[in-house]
Amino acid sequence: MVHGRSRGQPLAQVLREPVQEKAKAQPSNHSAADQATPPALGDESFFGPMQAMYRAKLQQPLKGAQWTGITTALAARLLDLNLIDAVITMKADPNDRWKPTPVIVTAPDELAQCRGMRMGYAPLLALIEPALARGLKRLAVIGIPCQVYALRALHADWEQQGLASLYVIGTPCSDNTHTERFHQFLALLDPHPETIHYLEFRADYHVELRFSDGRKRLIPFLQLPLSTLPPDFFPTTCKSCVDYSNVLADITVGYMGGSGDQWLIVRNAKGRFMLDQLQGQIDLTAPAQAGKRSGAVKAFHENLLKAAGGLPLRRMPDWLRPIVGWLMPRIGPRGLEFARARIEMKAIETIVTLRQQHPARIKSMVPKHVWQLASAYGIEPQAGEHEHPSSREAAAARSPPGKQVTKGIEH
Repeated sequence: MVHGRSRGQPLAQVLREPVQEKAKAQPSNHSAADQATPPALGDESFFGPMQAMYRAKLQQPLKGAQWTGITTALAARLLDLNLIDAVITMKADPNDRWKPTPVIVTAPDELAQCRGMRMGYAPLLALIEPALARGLKRLAVIGIPCQVYALRALHADWEQQGLASLYVIGTPCSDNTHTERFHQFLALLDPHPETIHYLEFRADYHVELRFSDGRKRLIPFLQLPLSTLPPDFFPTTCKSCVDYSNVLADITVGYMGGSGDQWLIVRNAKGRFMLDQLQGQIDLTAPAQAGKRSGAVKAFHENLLKAAGGLPLRRMPDWLRPIVGWLMPRIGPRGLEFARARIEMKAIETIVTLRQQHPARIKSMVPKHVWQLASAYGIEPQAGEHEHPSSREAAAARSPPGKQVTKGIEH
């Protein structure tokens, strides 16, 4: 198995397998939105296999949700319709609102505790086998890309243990860090970090903070104290990850391409099926786009090269930052162009990071499509960096049946 699919099985085939279950709900009619949102030529090279993309929001936002609550609403609907036995996802640690804790949820109302953002690491997939042992054979999993890759890779093993059906709701992930490190970051943003209960990097180039006393505060990206963070604030595994958009999920729920709303990528029949169950509760429109991303991506690349490692350096004069901060939401990349910029930045960061820290691993860790994205900025594979197509096939041929061929850097 390679990247969560059987050797020789196309990724698109995995993502577009038909849905076997049938719901009691009436089928949805998204024809108007579907006609407005076919995948643009080339967008699959940025965001992965898809049937459609949407700008979306729940008509009645859910209390405590990071945006409007689409992620937990999808899972709750599957429980409502008795299509699954449980959802495996994250909730907040009882002693730290920012620390993720894996949880098995069997009732729709219990998903309220799972709304909002967490920052840190937690063994989400460690709950799969306990769930199966409890007789919970029909599962939905809400996960970030690295979790979903492992989920797909182990799917066949869990089927042998009784897994009957699986829905995968993915969220994008740019970077992660230890919860303790995240608390250090919060302390740089406000003298009373313990009062912050909400943080979001918004698509309008601002970080939004919400406080326990009801206050809200917006901080332009350029005003963030990123240069004061340690170089290893984000681990190498995150800085060399090439799947921001969670391509192996059935449906991806994010915000980068949502122009202030949420951003949905329907990847296969299961993803479409889940979305259809929210008919009458969700507004879907075509994603917008504006501005040009090339300047922002080039500047990001230049900062990466100037840095000794870790986060990009910020050297803009203080007097200029408010001006540029005012301009970026107006002339910078927005909507899908903003999302494409982030994908290209992650591609470039992967190559730069591996060249600095693990040059021998580039040829096995940087896929062809990442090189294609980076080539627009003059970044080409050097000698020994591009894996010969036959080498992966040879490795797969040497792998015993039932084993997986994997790659990556250990956490």
